[in-house]
Amino acid sequence: MMVVVIHGPNMNLLGVREPDVYGTVTMARIDERVEELAAELGVEVRISQHNSEGAIIDAIQQAGCDADGIVINPGGYTHTSVAIHDALKAVSIPAIEVHLSNILAREEWRHRSMTALACVGVIGGLGAESYLLALRGIVALVEADAGAGS
Repeated sequence: MMVVVIHGPNMNLLGVREPDVYGTVTMARIDERVEELAAELGVEVRISQHNSEGAIIDAIQQAGCDADGIVINPGGYTHTSVAIHDALKAVSIPAIEVHLSNILAREEWRHRSMTALACVGVIGGLGAESYLLALRGIVALVEADAGAGS
């Protein structure tokens, strides 16, 4: 099983960017923890980070060709990107949206997620743990779908 993890814009600044909101964990440490959990679960992960909308869409489309599921943190594009929403809908694999912070406890304009509408679930507000829960979730969903098809 292959799961693609996509970090959106500004995630490369984790650890120094607004630590009161996002914590002090770095993206590199999140990636290490995701890779460790993937090894425990017996799945492969491909992790990438993109600051541009087009690159995120390219990563989603590629995942649709060679992966079984997506874990995505669209960052600020969460609230604005019809194009990322459409890309997630266009691929035939499930996606889970993640957020380090609880977007519903923040500014009102962050309460709406354009991209969540194209995902099977959303996990947020738990810091780096959000990514690990999403990985567990997507693996469980893919395995359940595979078992249902047997």
